[in-house]
Amino acid sequence: MFNQADLWERVAALDPDADALLHGELVRSWGAFEDRSARLAAAFAAHGVGHGDKVANYLHNGPEYLESEFAAFKQRAIPCNVNYRYLTDELRYLLDNSDAAVVVADADLVPRVLEVRNELPELRLILQVGDGELPDGVERYEDVIAAHEPASPIERSAADHWFLYTGGTTGHPKAVMWAHSALVSAMTGEYAAQKRDLPGSADEALEVVVSVRERQRTDRVMAAAPLMHGTSSIIAKRTFCFGGAVATMPQRSFDPAVLFDAVATQRITRLTVVGDAFCKPMIAELDRCRDTGEPHDLSSLRQIVSSGLMWSSESKQALLDHADLTLIDTLGASEGVGFGVQVSKRETAETERTAKFVLGPNAAVVREDGTPVVAGSGEVGKLAVGGVLPDGYFKDPEKTAATYPIINGTRWAIPGDFATVETDGTINLLGRGSVSINSGGEKIFPEEVEEALKLHPAVIDANAVGVPDDRWGQAVCGVVSIDPDSSVTDEEVIASVKDHIAAYKAPKMLVRVAPFVRSPNGKSDYRWAKQAALDGLGLD
Repeated sequence: MFNQADLWERVAALDPDADALLHGELVRSWGAFEDRSARLAAAFAAHGVGHGDKVANYLHNGPEYLESEFAAFKQRAIPCNVNYRYLTDELRYLLDNSDAAVVVADADLVPRVLEVRNELPELRLILQVGDGELPDGVERYEDVIAAHEPASPIERSAADHWFLYTGGTTGHPKAVMWAHSALVSAMTGEYAAQKRDLPGSADEALEVVVSVRERQRTDRVMAAAPLMHGTSSIIAKRTFCFGGAVATMPQRSFDPAVLFDAVATQRITRLTVVGDAFCKPMIAELDRCRDTGEPHDLSSLRQIVSSGLMWSSESKQALLDHADLTLIDTLGASEGVGFGVQVSKRETAETERTAKFVLGPNAAVVREDGTPVVAGSGEVGKLAVGGVLPDGYFKDPEKTAATYPIINGTRWAIPGDFATVETDGTINLLGRGSVSINSGGEKIFPEEVEEALKLHPAVIDANAVGVPDDRWGQAVCGVVSIDPDSSVTDEEVIASVKDHIAAYKAPKMLVRVAPFVRSPNGKSDYRWAKQAALDGLGLD
C-alpha cells in the first residue's frame, strides 16, 4: 500500500502538462499542481509542521483546497475539513479539537479565525486565500508559495492520516481518522474495473495510470458538491490516483447554467452532487434550455454520483431523459463506505422508479448483538459495514469502541442508522434512533417521513418531528418549505405522503417555514425544527 502523495508526485512526473485542476478559466497542469504544493509544503516545514500535525482547510471549493491537502500529505501532516458555514463557536471547537497547526482560509473567513487564534496553542500559521487587506499575523497564500523553493520528497507511510470531520445530527463534530491505506483499499472497485488488483505500491499504481491514459479513459470530475464533505473530497482523491483532473466552480452559490457550461467547455466526464438539492435545479435548467431549442452539450458526461441526501427516482428519470448517463446513488458515511448503492441507467430506469438501495458486499443490517436481521422479516436493525474501515475517531476512544465494535471477530462500522432489509437485499432506511418519534407506542423514524414529504413536487425541504399529543403521546409534525408559487394545501401534501408510507407514519399536521434551516454541515437541525413546530402550533 502507499501514501497518496507518493503516487501523485509520480503522476506529475509522468506527464507534467496534463490537466490537474480546473477552476473557471483557470487550468493548472499536473506539473504546476506538484510545484505549487511542494512550495507550500516547504512553507509548512519552515513553521515546523510535519508528521501528525493538522492543516485545517476553512475554504470554499477551489484549487487551493486540493493544493493544501497535497502539501500536507507531502509533509506527513493531516488535512482537516472545516465547514465554511461554521461561526465562531463551532470554529473554535473544531480547530481546538484537531490541534490545528495551520489554517488555510478564504479572505472573508479569516476574521473568524482571528477571533479564536489566541485560544489555539498549536496554531503556527494562518494563510489567507484571496485578495483584500492582510491582517497582522496572517500570510497571503500566493506570497508564501512564491517565497519558497519546492520541498524535496520525504519518506512517508500508508498509515498516515486524512481527517474527515463529521457533524452528525447531535453533539460536536468528530474527526474520522482515515489512513491512506484505507483510502486506497476503498478503491478496490475502481481498480477491478481497470482489470487490476489493488496495487501494493505507488509504482504499481502508476502502471494503472499509464494504462488509463493510453486508453483515453482519464476522468475529468466536476466537484459540484463542497470539497469539505466526504463525497466530493474522496472522489477527488480517487481521480488524482488515476491521473485525472478535478474541476471546481468559481461561484459560491450553485448555478446550474454555469455548471452545464463548464461541463461542455471543460469536457467533464463525472459530476459529484448531493441528491435532489442539486438535481432539481439542474433538471429545471435542462428543461428550460430544451424548451428554447438550445440544449446544453452533455456529450462528454458519463456519470453523476450522489451521496448524503435523498435523490428521488423522479429526478433520476428526468436526468436520464436528457442524457444517456449512469447515475450512482451511494449510501455511505464519514465512518465508512460501501453500505449500499443504487445504480440507474436509461435501459433500467423505468423498472427502478421505486428502487431502493442494495446492500454492499460487506454490509448488513444487524441486531444489537451483531447478528444479521432476517431478510423480509420487517425487523429493524442498524446498518453496518465491514471490510476497509477508518481507524476510529480522533481523541474519542469511547465513541470509537461504540461505533466500530468487534463482533465475533469482525470489526464493523455502525454509525447508528436504522433500517430493515428485504429478501432481495434491498433496504429501507429509517434514520437515526436518537430523533425517532414515539406515537402511540410506534417508533417512527423522521428520515422515512421526510423522504415521503419531499416526493411531493411542491415541497422544497422538510423535517419531521414529534410534538406533544394528548392521545398518542407524540404526533408527527412536518416542518416544510413549500414552493411559494404553489397553491397546494396541507391536506394534499399529507395525503401524498400516505401514498408512499403507512398512514400512521404520516404527519398529522404541517408547519410551513421560510427560510428552512439546516445545521452548518447541511444536515437536519432537529432542535430548530422541533422549536419551529412548537412555535407554529402554539405549543410549549
